[in-house]
Amino acid sequence: MGDLQVVEGIKKLNNNNYKTWETCMKSYLQGHDLWEVVGGSETMPPEEDVNGALRKWKIKEGKAMLSLKTTIAEEMLEYIWDENTQKEAWDTFVTLFSKKNDSRLQRLENELLSISQHDMTIAQYFHKVKSICQEITELDLQSIIEED
Repeated sequence: MGDLQVVEGIKKLNNNNYKTWETCMKSYLQGHDLWEVVGGSETMPPEEDVNGALRKWKIKEGKAMLSLKTTIAEEMLEYIWDENTQKEAWDTFVTLFSKKNDSRLQRLENELLSISQHDMTIAQYFHKVKSICQEITELDLQSIIEED
């Protein structure tokens, strides 16, 4: 069976493509009027159910959560099992992939060591290597990165 892919054209989030995924998902959610439940003024359900506002919020929240869950690799689901809202799930990935510490450095180094050209053009391969190196240089210089 094929993977459920509700959001067309967005590659599933994995350990190697967070920046691209984040940019595409944010644009998708904004374009479908769903960003407000993730990073806007509607991240929490309304306190009063005026004119069905709670129901509308739940529908929006559900659509946003479905969009998120269908655009991440299966192994990424474990990070958001317990999240109750789309904002919590989104923030989990922001924290996971924006860490400026040992684990992020280790992830980037592993990615750099495991990259191979395969079916990429030389330009694509060079761009990939360069972008990983750029991410390494953007690590927080104030954070202590252990030698191990």
